[in-house]
Amino acid sequence: MDSSPEGALGSPVSTTPATPPYRTTLHGRLVNIVPLDPAAHGEALYRATHGERQEDLWRYLSAGPFLRRGEFDDFHRKSAAQEDPLFFSIVEKAANKPVGLAAYLRITPAHRVIEVGHLLFGPDLQKTAAATEAMFLMARHAFEELGYRRYEWKCNALHVGSRSAALRLGFTFEGIFRQHVIVKGRNRDTAWFSMLDSKWPARKAAFEKWLDPANFGPDGKQIRSLASLRS
Repeated sequence: MDSSPEGALGSPVSTTPATPPYRTTLHGRLVNIVPLDPAAHGEALYRATHGERQEDLWRYLSAGPFLRRGEFDDFHRKSAAQEDPLFFSIVEKAANKPVGLAAYLRITPAHRVIEVGHLLFGPDLQKTAAATEAMFLMARHAFEELGYRRYEWKCNALHVGSRSAALRLGFTFEGIFRQHVIVKGRNRDTAWFSMLDSKWPARKAAFEKWLDPANFGPDGKQIRSLASLRS
């Protein structure tokens, strides 16, 4: 039974809308987040996401893998032209090459809610400090520069890796939307996660401590985990 007082309402909040995300470059130590440019990034992205053992990268995405390079290029030309989702390439600074994709989507400035998704990380990016930095840069931009109060992560409920990544990055699990959508002819139950602006200062501090080069030994392995730094 709902124990809230009759007539109770939520806390008052500012009704000033957030800024819609725009095409810009987010600079990090290991990666830059840059607007998707199919002409400049297409070759590297195709090589990173197609070939032997690469089909699993597309398993839980709404598109791909693409049997022909032309289909891949057409898809990303259309993606690059959109405003929602707004696509970015993740460019590894050391090699100056794109190694993955990410996007802001379901953008609702009036309610200051935005989602990060369409994540496609090539093998060179997966489970690296660069991948963590990419997600940190996008979250920081959403909260501090665009003014969002709720940052969302959603994934197929069967995608164990994505669910684990969300929790590691500091998102809070909120539940499962059953029979949410149909993807590639199959049912998708969707796991919902969020990060709130009130939690961001602590999340940011943990990210910065984890990403500090001093947190990594000579072998490149972390000294303290991201989760331990939050606690």
